[in-house]
Amino acid sequence: MTDAVRYSVRDTLKDGTAVTIRAVRPDDRDRIARAFRGLDRETVYTRFFTYKDELGPADLARLDAMDFVKHAMLVVTIGAGDDEAVIAGGSYAAHAEADGSRSAEVAFLVEEDYQGNRLASRVLAHLATIARERGIARFVAEVLPENRAMLAVFARSGLPMRQKREGGVVHVTLDL
Repeated sequence: MTDAVRYSVRDTLKDGTAVTIRAVRPDDRDRIARAFRGLDRETVYTRFFTYKDELGPADLARLDAMDFVKHAMLVVTIGAGDDEAVIAGGSYAAHAEADGSRSAEVAFLVEEDYQGNRLASRVLAHLATIARERGIARFVAEVLPENRAMLAVFARSGLPMRQKREGGVVHVTLDL
């Protein structure tokens, strides 16, 4: 089984930029808060369905809940040491279904300068590996219909996908 708490892989973007996709750590709070403050309002809205200027204490406290069984988060970073910066991330929160299976709500956020580099797709693939090993049968997500980029990430994932539009939101289900 993958040691998800210490998960780390190196990758290279199409422009040659070296990135690390790794498990979030408690010392990432400042990096994540700094990255969030630099996001465009529309990027924040497509992820959270509301506008907000910064992550609050409750948002950052969720990092402490990352047990990599029920809750998992991977970040994509550039640089190292004091110069390491978070440029993207993805997470899941698992729960039991009425039929006894387990599913997990999944979400992603990519800094605008790095959008179009398939970072969400890469993180999705890594999260799917971790989730499968932990008995999660499917990912679910709510996506705004205008967020075509995220819908395309799910469609290109190679995972069996169902979608249903309801109340101004697209409900996506990906079988793992």
